Amino acid sequence: MLSSLLAFITYFGSAVLLLAAFLALYTLVTPMLDWEMIRAGNTAAAVALGGAVLGFCIPLAMAIARSHSLSDMVLWAAIALLVQLASYAAVRFLRRHEAGGVEAGDMAEGTLLACAAVGLGLLNAACLT
Repeated sequence: MLSSLLAFITYFGSAVLLLAAFLALYTLVTPMLDWEMIRAGNTAAAVALGGAVLGFCIPLAMAIARSHSLSDMVLWAAIALLVQLASYAAVRFLRRHEAGGVEAGDMAEGTLLACAAVGLGLLNAACLT
């Protein structure tokens, strides 16, 4: 029982730290000022970032369930981060336009970014099985 609790605390704590690292890196690498836009009430930015979080957490959860070690889980988390950055770049490339996008509150782009992030996160997670 105690060893199971210790394993839970170790993996859960690591997962929370990895999620925080993901958020820090993702918002640093993407050109949008996600947190400022969300604080200003930009729903499209919240939807897009929320989708990226889910797209990261889904394969992270699968990695926790399937990994044989903490270092294995961290490696798969790094891959999930790269997949999310690729998802963001692909959608922004395919839907590039001069005026606005998520920065202007474009819910179509915010929803597309979120769905692409979750979709690729699901595919990433499935590939871990």
